[in-house]
Amino acid sequence: MIHKTINDMARCQMVLATDLDGTFLGGTDADRDALYDWIHTHRATVGLVFVSGRDPAFIEGLCSDGRVPWPDFVVGDVGTTIAQMTDRKVAPITALEDEIAQTWGDRGARVRAALDGHPGLALQPTPFRYRVSYDMDPDTFDDRATGIVDELGADVLISDNRFFDVLPRGISKGPSLLRLVDHLGVAQTRVLAAGDTLNDLSMLVAGTPAVAVGGAEQMLLDALPDAPHIHRAQAIGAAGIMEAVAHFSLHPAMERA
Repeated sequence: MIHKTINDMARCQMVLATDLDGTFLGGTDADRDALYDWIHTHRATVGLVFVSGRDPAFIEGLCSDGRVPWPDFVVGDVGTTIAQMTDRKVAPITALEDEIAQTWGDRGARVRAALDGHPGLALQPTPFRYRVSYDMDPDTFDDRATGIVDELGADVLISDNRFFDVLPRGISKGPSLLRLVDHLGVAQTRVLAAGDTLNDLSMLVAGTPAVAVGGAEQMLLDALPDAPHIHRAQAIGAAGIMEAVAHFSLHPAMERA
């Protein structure tokens, strides 16, 4: 089985919902291989959801060589894509994206026009469907861009002090992950959300067990509340995910000592 169905996901003992850069793809080669091998070994009982700012084409390329496990579902484009993997392709789930599309409307062209030439922002060339994203230079950035976006009825998300994302109002990784989890019929207590930058905040505070992996952005750590369901890992990247699985005793193959 390459990708799980909805029924397969509902039967999983745990579901890992993870950011990619710095989290699932973070840490040493040995740490990444240990996590990926563990997932491959327990694939029948571990569901995998990529929750990323990355677009579908990146995800399809990432997993094509067989080292990185294929996800079963994807919350991509900073929460503006909700999809199932089908024949190794990211296939958007229309029923879950309808609200996102309606909320976004025609704002893409309006945002690009309003921020054209804005100091400190360089438009990313990827043709995202329901977001507009920029590389941000913090030294030259003019923060009036935030007010411009607000007047257009959209949200701004700045992460890693170098990415400026314009998103449909109220849409981000956390709400979209919860929408998917509800669609799959998976109990939130069986979902581990993992991330490392400020654009992961909404999913780490969504109510599932969650981990900010070692090496996480300080702004994320400062924004996270102290709560028993949120773990601040010492281990970096992929090893931090393994640490959290054991910490929360989410799978019998990795119980907390």
